[in-house]
Amino acid sequence: MGGDTDIINVEIVVPNQTRYLSLIGNIAEQVAKTLDVYTGDRDALAYHLNLVLTEAMVNAIEHASPSDANKTVRVCMHIRDKDLQIFVYDHGQGFDLNAVPPPNLDALDERGRGIFFMRTFMDRVNYRKADNGNVLEMYKKLA
Repeated sequence: MGGDTDIINVEIVVPNQTRYLSLIGNIAEQVAKTLDVYTGDRDALAYHLNLVLTEAMVNAIEHASPSDANKTVRVCMHIRDKDLQIFVYDHGQGFDLNAVPPPNLDALDERGRGIFFMRTFMDRVNYRKADNGNVLEMYKKLA
């Protein structure tokens, strides 16, 4: 890499199955660890990206009729200068991001935790209709 500018574009398309979660999380970790522009704790960033991307994948699979193995989930990561953008595309019926209540972190119920983590570790999170499905958008300033 080198210099003051990191330009990274990663696009991954995987079957709509949970067995690919660790692969996606690991790719996010490796990207975080290679960023020249990031001056903070790269290990923490790597962990946070792994977590939010894994949670985003879980949601995409869960909301995209997991019984249909022919469906795919597409993940795009773009880094330009000091901006990180992550897009997770699914083919599900979608959901209202703002209607997801905050999780009860003391309870064993994990519903809502993924969105909570995304909002905690990313600067902006959006979910909207896209071509043939939906897209979860996550943004983070790296400097």
